[in-house]
Amino acid sequence: MALDPAPTVLGIPGGAAPGPAVEDDAVRLRRTAQRQWAARRDLERRLHDGAALRVSALTLRMGLLRHRHPDGEQDCGEQDFRAAVEELQHELHLVLQDLRDIAGLLYPPLLDEAGLGPALREAAGRYAVPVRIDAPDERFGPDVEGAVYFAVLGCLPDGTATPVEVVIRREADVLRVLVSGVDACHAGTVHDGVRLLGGTVAVGDSPAGGALITVRIPCA
Repeated sequence: MALDPAPTVLGIPGGAAPGPAVEDDAVRLRRTAQRQWAARRDLERRLHDGAALRVSALTLRMGLLRHRHPDGEQDCGEQDFRAAVEELQHELHLVLQDLRDIAGLLYPPLLDEAGLGPALREAAGRYAVPVRIDAPDERFGPDVEGAVYFAVLGCLPDGTATPVEVVIRREADVLRVLVSGVDACHAGTVHDGVRLLGGTVAVGDSPAGGALITVRIPCA
């Protein structure tokens, strides 16, 4: 997967080395990003460990209540009661799914538990276009992993298109993410998602068709 010899780079004007003031700003921006991602992860955990667990337990209790009466002939009132419980149980299932969907938008639980590779592969399976994920088992912190996860998903097409390949590699103290076979128009959105972490985005041509978006983010 070759890089374009003269890619467009977003993030460092003119490619100049940053001065002390720029470095101070970069440190402040990165700390801001770390706080934001930590807050998102905390909200996901609160949704999962609080409201979602309570709704799940209530759904189970209502299911047990619905089946407490033995099968056989029942009067009209008992049938109405069981039907009402079943309807409420269905509504609780929908509420629980909504809570899980919201939690996933804040910070996917699988990303927190298993890292970029498993989380991206699970998400890629929801797209019609073939998506190949090549990612290491190494962990990179919630801020970097969150930024990369949503940056990659922001590149994936909704309809049929060229197969997409995502390759993630650590190079010394930089995490490099290559997304090939996508539309170059996504580069601006990707840059907005990684700039607080000091990340840069380069856009070139992919040998397999479409654009090659390369993201570099400093990581410890």
